[in-house]
Amino acid sequence: MKVVKMSISLDPELDREVRDAARRSGQSLSAWLSDAAAQWLRSQSLREFVDDYEREHGPFTEEELSEARKRLGYEDE
Repeated sequence: MKVVKMSISLDPELDREVRDAARRSGQSLSAWLSDAAAQWLRSQSLREFVDDYEREHGPFTEEELSEARKRLGYEDE
C-alpha cells in the first residue's frame, strides 16, 4: 500500500495521550492516527447525512431517536 509521510505538531499533553492510546491499542502511532482520522471523516460524513435528512424531512422524533439508540446498542431494549 502506498503511504504519504507527513509532519504534524501536537500539544505535549495531547501527544502523550495519543501515544498512550496507540500503545494500549497495540497499533503503531501512524496506524492509530490513520484510524482516528478515518473514523473522524466517517463521523463527519454521517453528521452531514443526518443534517441533510433533517433539513428535508424535519427533526427526528424522540421515538425515532430512542429506536436508533436501541438498534445501536446504546439503550436496553
